Amino acid sequence: MDTRRLGKGMWVAMWLLVLGLLTLGFNSMLEKQRNPNASPESFTAGDMREVVLKRNRYGHYVANGSINGHQVEFLLDTGATTVAVPAATAQRLGLREGAKVQFETANGTTYGYMTRLDHVGLGQIRIDDVRASINPTMEGESVLLGMTFLKHLEFTQRGDALILRQY
Repeated sequence: MDTRRLGKGMWVAMWLLVLGLLTLGFNSMLEKQRNPNASPESFTAGDMREVVLKRNRYGHYVANGSINGHQVEFLLDTGATTVAVPAATAQRLGLREGAKVQFETANGTTYGYMTRLDHVGLGQIRIDDVRASINPTMEGESVLLGMTFLKHLEFTQRGDALILRQY
């Protein structure tokens, strides 16, 4: 076998490996910038539970949490009346559609379905029996964490951090 050809093949393989590793590294870095709260920082003191979220590079608070024991990604939205679940995510979670309702969103009027969530968790914070909506027109997988969850918490923003407390 030609050693020059083998040497070229090894160089090509090495560069492909380097490029693959760089791609993985940059993708991981970009994902961390989009969701800096993959594992939200949580504290417990007596009956008080606290979660500290970092703002992402776009100015939003995105965090991993759970609905009925299944992991989801939340986008905190104080302008959302309910926890709003995209239809694809609702199907994955096995949520049942309740009454059909009309929503007024930033993108106009749309229709969806009411539902109830047994448990919603964010770090150490957990709220049971949360009213939610299933929205067939929502794109993506992120669940809007609206006021039917947030109204149970005290929240304070300091710099690039949002502090949520449950008493």
